[in-house]
Amino acid sequence: MQINKVKRFFSIWTVGIWIALSTASGWAQAPQDTSSATQEQPAAQEQQPVSVADAATMEKASTAGDVPAAMRAEAAVQTPPPESNAADLEKARKAAQNPIASMISLPLQENWNFGIGPADRIQNVNNIQPVIPFSLGDHWNVITRWVTPIIYQPYAIHQPSGPPIQTGAYGLGDMQPQFYFSPKQSGPITWGAGPIFLVPTATNSRYLSQGKFGIGPTFVALAQPRFGTIGVLVNNIWSVAGHENKPDVNQFYLQPFINYNLRKAWYLSFTSTGITANWEQSHGGRWVVPLGGGPGRVWRFGHQAVNIQSFFFGNVVHPPGASPWSFRMSFTLLFPKPR
Repeated sequence: MQINKVKRFFSIWTVGIWIALSTASGWAQAPQDTSSATQEQPAAQEQQPVSVADAATMEKASTAGDVPAAMRAEAAVQTPPPESNAADLEKARKAAQNPIASMISLPLQENWNFGIGPADRIQNVNNIQPVIPFSLGDHWNVITRWVTPIIYQPYAIHQPSGPPIQTGAYGLGDMQPQFYFSPKQSGPITWGAGPIFLVPTATNSRYLSQGKFGIGPTFVALAQPRFGTIGVLVNNIWSVAGHENKPDVNQFYLQPFINYNLRKAWYLSFTSTGITANWEQSHGGRWVVPLGGGPGRVWRFGHQAVNIQSFFFGNVVHPPGASPWSFRMSFTLLFPKPR
């Protein structure tokens, strides 16, 4: 039953993204952002907007050459130049590729991990990870990233006779708040460092939680040359408290990422869902090494900028019974600072 729900969700998500991409290709050509034009002509803000009747009069009068100068000037203010729209999308794309950009964003990340266990099950992880920056004086920012996973974890109940019953647990997983202290002026290399926490907030402590409170350091560094973005994020968490019947946590995480920019705000990402190591595991199955990538693009829906990505990953190293490959869709709302 749960697998059917996951499949239906996958189908609905895929169709929804396809419709959004199809319709946005038209919307993105004529965004309604007039901030750059109004800055050039602030006096136009006091005028009334062009009405439908005025627009019709302008269109008819244009053939006779008697369009009033004031109406022509206001029409120019109402329609931003294409180069301004392209500059806004480029700025949003650059910020979207920086995990510690001084910009509020709301990533919604859906992950499907396929081929789990002998029954070839599917694990689903929906990560909601709002990013909120704060200013610390004239020289520093602190960027908060609160990773909140919602998980469907498949498992089997073994029977005295007959095949095992395939079922699963669904609910909130353990949260991971992260705090990056980053200088406002850092030169060609942007970096941030701070603490990361593991908080046992799962609704099902047996299947969805590590059952431990943990803490560790986290660090990110990146450069953004003309071709795109290249960087790395790394952290390690050690458990310091929690359930005694749960194993200790000592886990390593490494995520390299490369983005190659294309025309019209498209780009290609070559990255990983996160190379992880469980240092407590000493008999094999310590490492998970996913590699892959996919396309992405920054769009504009009216005044709202969004970053949409899709990825395929193959786990070239993984423990026995773990997922050999996965698929990810990401939808990020971007809130750049007003100019």
